[in-house]
Amino acid sequence: MTQEDRRNSPVAADVLVIDDEEDIRELIELSLLRMGLACDSAGSVAEARALLDARRYRLCLTDMRLPDGDGLELVEFIQTRHPGLPVAVITAFGSIETAIRALKLGAFDFLTKPVELKGLRELVANALRSREDAPADSGGRQLLGCSTVLAQLRQQIERLARNQAPVFIHGESGTGKEVIARLIHSLGPRAKGPFVPVNCGAISPELMESEFFGHKKGSFTGAATDKQGLFQAASGGTLFLDEVAELPLAMQVKLLRAIQERAVRPVGAHGEEAVDVRILSASHRDLAQLVADGRFRQDLFFRINVITLRVPPLRERPEDIPVLAAHILARLAEREGVAPRRLSAAALASLRQHPFPGNVRELENMLERACALCEGDEIGLADIELHPTEGLVRPLPRHDSEAVEDAAADSDDERIRVLRTLDETRWNRSAAARRLGMTLRQLRYRLHKWGME
Repeated sequence: MTQEDRRNSPVAADVLVIDDEEDIRELIELSLLRMGLACDSAGSVAEARALLDARRYRLCLTDMRLPDGDGLELVEFIQTRHPGLPVAVITAFGSIETAIRALKLGAFDFLTKPVELKGLRELVANALRSREDAPADSGGRQLLGCSTVLAQLRQQIERLARNQAPVFIHGESGTGKEVIARLIHSLGPRAKGPFVPVNCGAISPELMESEFFGHKKGSFTGAATDKQGLFQAASGGTLFLDEVAELPLAMQVKLLRAIQERAVRPVGAHGEEAVDVRILSASHRDLAQLVADGRFRQDLFFRINVITLRVPPLRERPEDIPVLAAHILARLAEREGVAPRRLSAAALASLRQHPFPGNVRELENMLERACALCEGDEIGLADIELHPTEGLVRPLPRHDSEAVEDAAADSDDERIRVLRTLDETRWNRSAAARRLGMTLRQLRYRLHKWGME
């Protein structure tokens, strides 16, 4: 079918494949045809844009280097003109940092050349999973408020939901990190799969390996039956590692391997089991500082921290307190089977001035206590107990300029690129240096600077 025929065809193809190398296009198209998918192909940015404007697709696969531009242009074009369309990028070895930028722009996932057909099929299957059963609201009803910072957070969540990059959610206790993780899951292609949350600080170190990877009957005293681990339970969906900073170093090594190999070995088993999970993690602690202190592995840090999502504390969005308070009071009234109470103007003004070191969780507890003490329908200032908070509020580290943020991102991208190349070469430094286009001495200098030598 010619390009003109494709434009005039009333039936939409499933996948648009964009690559200027004909043999790679044919390889991908043949693999997709065996999956029962119809394909269109393009060899340039201009041809791809024309097809995207003329027809509807379920997935777009694009090479990063094209004769008249690059894949990043197409990612931005799709996010602007076709925001519901998942797009994956194909990149060469040594260009992982570019793929990371594509993920940050909203790409669904990426593949490296030479393309492995198994990885291609898994990516396509994940991208094409139906989202019909996902919740209709994107978080506007669950992340309550009208502040600018919350609107920006909603946009970031919607963008991150469309790709498969590991996300680290950084926020103070009580800011709703698990709520955000659930939104990322429910708005993405894995919405039909399980969402498995685990509090890493609540598991005994002795049982941690069994909890994460499962065990076989008789593998240790008390193992009366085979047990499925958290990774297996989350296969096809999302595993949320809450308070990931609490993991002991020994477990960090095993977790890194599971994420890297996409396989786990149950305790007492002889072989590994493949798992397909998206990793989301969260902590109120500064992981970068823990890495510097030697309390968190740097290689694991770069695996789970491809994209950081900062959750603003409640004191940075006081204009959201009236909406949050009304929602909490309505929920409490429904639970008790009574009419919702309301806040007096003085009580609401006082709440808006409070710094809330415990964030939304503290607000919930405060209003529940106020409802118990209040004798009428209106909660007054006397019904609200505001405790001193001096010394309790510890702001998360922030960058005050975009230049500083960009510099930090570039540094992170380089470390991600070096780390992934070392993984691909099984830590053969000479081979990694050649792929990275640097001397062995330059590579060793970087590893020493990052504390990885």
